[in-house]
Amino acid sequence: MSHDSTTPHARAAHTRSPRLGLLLLVSAALVPLAACMSHEPAAVDGRSEPAGAASSADLDDATIVSSTPAPAADAPIATEQTEADEGERAAEPVTTVASGSAPASGPAPAARPAPAKQAKRKSAEGITRSAPRPERADLAASSGAVAGRSTPAPEARPMAPPQEPVAQSAVPQPDDAPSMDGNTHTDHGVNPFTMASEDALSTFSIDVDTASYSLARRSLESGRLPSQAGVRVEEFVNYLDYGTYTAPTGDVPFAVHMEAMPDPFRAGRHILRVGVQGAEVDKDQRAPVHLTFLVDVSGSMSSADKLGLAKKSLHKMVDQLREDDTVAIATYAGRTARVLPPTRASHGRQIHRAIDNLSAGGSTAMSSGIDIAYDMAAQTFLEGHENRVVVLSDGDANVGRTSWDEMLSQIKGHADRGITLSTIGLGTGNYRDTLMEQLANNGDGNNFYIDSEAQSDRVFVEQLPGTLVTIARDVKIQVEFHPESVKAYRLIGYENRDIADHQFRNDRVDAGEIGSGHNVTALYEVILADDYAPELATVRMRWEAPGADKAASERAYVFPEQALRESTRQASRDTRVAFAAATFAEILRGSPHVSELDMAALQAFMQSSARPGEEDDRELLDLMARADALGAGARSAAVSAR
Repeated sequence: MSHDSTTPHARAAHTRSPRLGLLLLVSAALVPLAACMSHEPAAVDGRSEPAGAASSADLDDATIVSSTPAPAADAPIATEQTEADEGERAAEPVTTVASGSAPASGPAPAARPAPAKQAKRKSAEGITRSAPRPERADLAASSGAVAGRSTPAPEARPMAPPQEPVAQSAVPQPDDAPSMDGNTHTDHGVNPFTMASEDALSTFSIDVDTASYSLARRSLESGRLPSQAGVRVEEFVNYLDYGTYTAPTGDVPFAVHMEAMPDPFRAGRHILRVGVQGAEVDKDQRAPVHLTFLVDVSGSMSSADKLGLAKKSLHKMVDQLREDDTVAIATYAGRTARVLPPTRASHGRQIHRAIDNLSAGGSTAMSSGIDIAYDMAAQTFLEGHENRVVVLSDGDANVGRTSWDEMLSQIKGHADRGITLSTIGLGTGNYRDTLMEQLANNGDGNNFYIDSEAQSDRVFVEQLPGTLVTIARDVKIQVEFHPESVKAYRLIGYENRDIADHQFRNDRVDAGEIGSGHNVTALYEVILADDYAPELATVRMRWEAPGADKAASERAYVFPEQALRESTRQASRDTRVAFAAATFAEILRGSPHVSELDMAALQAFMQSSARPGEEDDRELLDLMARADALGAGARSAAVSAR
């Protein structure tokens, strides 16, 4: 049974001008009863704005973009209501107000000084880096775990009251650090708490990748804990689908949904959820898709779970295409080859025959293959169509004559001109996770990992529209916490998606993409001020239309009082499940923020929160049980002891 924390009803609302809002999970001190709402945005024209920190004052002179006359600065904008989750009270109407002035700067208690080596700092690019975690080998002796042990989940119990937040950042481990299973990952550390009075802005790129979850699942089902450095919290959260996120209306490509609840394990904290639901484009109404598959056929790809699974996946994707879509295939190994010129999907037999004839052998020079793939993609390039290169590989490649940075720059240049790149990871033992993620990030595409035929069906059949059709690119999120309401906050995950606050409106800075029907969730852990106002934060989103570089658009969303739940039980199951997935990932990566959390308590909370009939929730529970048997909770405790 989950421990359910409750808080007194909110104090009288403190009147102030609103700011932007998105879907986030936040944990903090006291919170009022409310309903989960869908929020219509206050639109801000994003054309050619200078780079600079995005504050409420920046919106004073902004042009309001709307299908109806723009309201006055303090006029309420009606918001869209979301359907209440099973067992909830129906959400009450709420209004938001167009943001027009900077927030009052209320005093906040000073944080306890952090050790010199743990002070939050910015790199030359403005990216916040966080503290690395101990390797699993360092923790094995103290874990006390017994492999294969399975114990019943005891009653969930709360953790000790939190101490004053302490920044815990430092330099991450080097890229491609080898893990115990032979795969390579980058440790991006763990986000620290930040005092809102010192830095009220949190800026990051959206991320819909799911490779980290699939890799962790493969490890756990094989009887071993995943590499800590390979666990990215946001990819666990975004692997799951959230059915209460309603679709957008009007000309904005996504809707934003927010809800907050008390932390079920830590008194005095809250979880804030910011969710984004992308518009769904019907298969018959979408633009034609032009795909160029670049397949790694080197000797390292010879096993059935690599090239064999890649070929099955390609067959499935081709069967889902329309007749006016096109497919081209290139390979790279000891030499590069143009296996299939751009061919209309109506010639299915010819395409399937080319896929069947793929075989592995030789070494790998990726840059030459990339050159050929883009050359083939250019042959069918059409503005307004979806033009994409898809790399299928284990990532175990030498770059060739071109340096890695030069190749990434080349990929980014093609993406800016309208040819995106996605990656499909396969295999284990020599998988280079960082390489595959960086290729997709620079190519404005998605990064998937296929560990089974079931996952292949999920990516290439069930979720194909989101895999193929981009509805918004270079999507950035900036959350401005109101210091008079929020004492401290921490973004859970997205460490390698962090963007310097002043780069929010710099449209040359790369960010993530949203595909058709995708939903994206971000969670914050927050500590509320003693005399907080219920309006906790403003969320801003900035994005460009798909295709070649275009002027950016921007919208602001305000977190309303009604979205703040009085107790954990009153929160939607979507919010609770998202938090459970994030906490599980935190435990797997050895985050110090969950070092005292009992693994059995998390399983009990997930059991009580699981959505009826949702297969992904059952799988998540199974993975939690496997991780518990392998000593995941004990590993977190060892991190705490250090």
